Formats: sequence, structure tokens, C-alpha cells
Amino acid sequence: MNRIPVIAVYDIGKTNKKLLLFDERYKLIREESKHLEEIKDEDDFPCEDVNALTHFIQASFNELLRDKRYEIKAVNFTAYGASFVYLDEHINVRLPLYNYLKPYPAALKEKFYNDFGGVNEFTQVTASPVLGSLNSGMQLYRIKYEKPDVFEKIKYALHLPQYVSFVLTGNLASDITSIGCHTNLWDFQKNQYHAWVEKEGVLNKLPPIANLENIAAKEIDGAISAGIGLHDSSAALIPYLLSFSEPFVLISTGTWCITLNPFNDEHLTQGELRQDCLSYLSYKGTPVKASRLFAGYEHEQQIKKLSEHFGKELDYYKTVQYDSRIAGAIVPDEKAVSLDVNDATIKSSAFGLRDLKTFASYEEAYHHLIADIIVQQLQSTNLVLKGTKCKRIFVDGGFSGNPVYMNMLAHAFPRMEVFAASLPHASALGAALVIHEHWNSQPLPPDIIELKYYSAPGSTMVGAALPENN
Repeated sequence: MNRIPVIAVYDIGKTNKKLLLFDERYKLIREESKHLEEIKDEDDFPCEDVNALTHFIQASFNELLRDKRYEIKAVNFTAYGASFVYLDEHINVRLPLYNYLKPYPAALKEKFYNDFGGVNEFTQVTASPVLGSLNSGMQLYRIKYEKPDVFEKIKYALHLPQYVSFVLTGNLASDITSIGCHTNLWDFQKNQYHAWVEKEGVLNKLPPIANLENIAAKEIDGAISAGIGLHDSSAALIPYLLSFSEPFVLISTGTWCITLNPFNDEHLTQGELRQDCLSYLSYKGTPVKASRLFAGYEHEQQIKKLSEHFGKELDYYKTVQYDSRIAGAIVPDEKAVSLDVNDATIKSSAFGLRDLKTFASYEEAYHHLIADIIVQQLQSTNLVLKGTKCKRIFVDGGFSGNPVYMNMLAHAFPRMEVFAASLPHASALGAALVIHEHWNSQPLPPDIIELKYYSAPGSTMVGAALPENN
């Protein structure tokens, strides 16, 4: 029996930890998912069980090596960001894997920004809004001032993607995609670590940044090429960067709808930062301007109200088809439309203020809900489109399969080509593709991403009322 050549990818999410196998054509041939219960840190706050995670990676990989069906050619890793694993001089885990949702001490936060130029200057330089523990560099800063004796005993601080790589490879490295995701660590204007990182003694705890040439230099058993891991949002962009050369933006939809523009290297303004914009670093180290909208969460909350009011199942919205007659009669919320660029991003759409009794049917109400979300989406996406030559929008994630959302988005951007992208496991696939040359002798397949085009015949609804992007 001939073994199938594959690459294994560990995709570590907050909820599920996955092991996926892709063949040489990047078709998914196996998926294993594991849910690990959280534990509590010393402050009784929920956090990742790093020991259970380590055991899952080691045990599942050892089992995979024994499986006679597959020839493991390579392995790579992707994981959520803003999380560090701390190792002591004996390379043992020293502290909990703190939760990035853990509240940050206000006084310590104030001291930090006062010491390093003030909030406005610092956030612009680091392209990182003030997010507390979600700025992962702030976690190290907190340990230094709250647990100075423990801080001294930290030999290495590894972002989570690099730690899961370390578990199998023993390789100690830093990765630019993890450093460049709202960490407060990177100076985007000087393209280097921010000065505070060295001043506060953090720099010598961060392993050297691995470059592209040695991303897969580490081998397991002398035959399996291993990557150093990537931040999941940056990894999810890789299939698009490798498949399309013309400028585009990607709207990645889920709980958050994040618009990523890898063709916009303009520095963030204070107005953009206040509206939840930030910058990532791509796997090539180039800036990726991004804007965030809490639209998936908003959708989730409002469909509960629709379900209760109209007596429908919670997932009834999945049966609703786009109706141009209903959409054409919708008048956009002018207050939301005229929201000034220097105002904070609205966290909920206008729909929450609408009286459901005014709608004749669930379908009519649902079209209004999506229209209100699209008003926000247009504003959010335009923040990163401004000044670029992007003519294509790709949408992946939950809303990409929603015909009401996709049609209304196409109408909102009448001068753009709007596509729904079908790309399951985008982060894992990106992690596999980035080390293609180190394990796969086949050419990159041209059909990795399945696209569906949505046209905007004429200017209707939101697209006619809102300012067009240039």
C-alpha cells in the first residue's frame, strides 16, 4: 500500500484544537478536532490549559507517525494571537497561558502610555489600538511590574503559534506575523521593535525572528520539514496573496468582520484607530491595514429577536433568499451613513432601535437587518480602501454563504467586483502553502479558492446613499 504524501497542520483556536492533513493538491483528507477545557490562573481567571494542549500535540503527532496510510512530509502550525507561553532556563513552562480577555490594571496601563509618548503617538507608531491584554506585549510588561522575581526567571517568551511549533521541533523562534498583530511590540514606522521593548528588558526574552529562508529549516526525524507557525489571521490571507496578483481586500466574516487590505501601507490616523482600525504584518513582513466590525455578533443577537417575534426557528434566516423588491424599498439610516470619520465606530447597527411590529414578515425584517449591517460594513471597509486601487472584494467565512448579505454588499460597492469565497480552513491552508517549496514538488493548484461573483445592476439601496470609495 502506497502512503499518501501529506502536510500536517495544527490549527489552534480558542474553542477547538485541530489537526488537519492536506495532500499535494491541498485537498483536505483528514481532520481531527479536540476541545480542551479551560483552567484558572492564579487570579481565578479562565485560561488555556497549556499542559493539556502540549499533550494533545505530542500524542496526536506520535499517533500520526504510526499511521501507515500517510507519508508525513511536513508540518506547520497556526494559532490565535495575543498569547504568550513563558519558558524558564530549563525550557520548562513557567506561568499560565494568560487569557487575552483578562482585564488589565488601569494604573499600569496609564503608566505605560505616559512613559512611552502618550496614547496618540504610541498607538500610531505601533498600529495597535489600546486593547489591554489583547496587546500581548502588555502581558510581559505586567509580569515585570507585578511579578518582578518571576519576570527575571523567564528565559523565553514565545507567542502561541511558535510555542506549538516548539513542542514538536524544539525550535525557539519569533515570527513576524505574531509580532505584528496589535502586540504593542512593533514600530511600524521604523520597521523594528519599539524602543520600549529593549528598555524594559523584554527584547532579550524574545527569540530571534526567523526569516523566510529558514522558515522550514528545522526537521523532525531528519525527514519532516517543520514551520515555525503563523498568527491565524495572517495565515488566512496567504491563499489569496498566492492566488491573486491584482489588488484586493478580504472581508473575513465571523463574530468579527475584519477587512484586510494587504495593498494599503499608509500609516494609521487617530480617526482610524478610534474606529477600530489596526495593522497586521504579512508573512513577508509587509503591513496589512485592517478594520474591524462586530457584525457577526450583532447578527447573532438580532436573529434571536427575530426568531422570537415571528415564531421561527433560530436558524430560519438561512432559508431567506435575496429579494430585490424588498431591498429596493429600504431607506438607509442617514444618521449612520453620515457618521463622521473621527467618531468612534458604532458597535451595534441601527436595527436594534427598529420596531419589529412595522415589518410584515420575517423576510422583510431580515433584509432590513442586513441592510443596517451593510451600512456599517461599507463605512468600515472604506477605511482601509481609501487611497488604494483595489477593485475586488473577497468575502469568506459565515456571511459569504448568505445571499442577502452578498447581494447587498455588491450593491454597496457598485464599482467593485464582489466575490463570495469558499475556502474552508483558510488559516490551516495558509500555513501549509507558505512552506510549499519545502515539501511539495507539484505546482500550486489554480483552484484552491472557489469564487462566486455577485453583480450590482444599477445603483440601489445603500450603494446609492453612501459615498463611493475612490
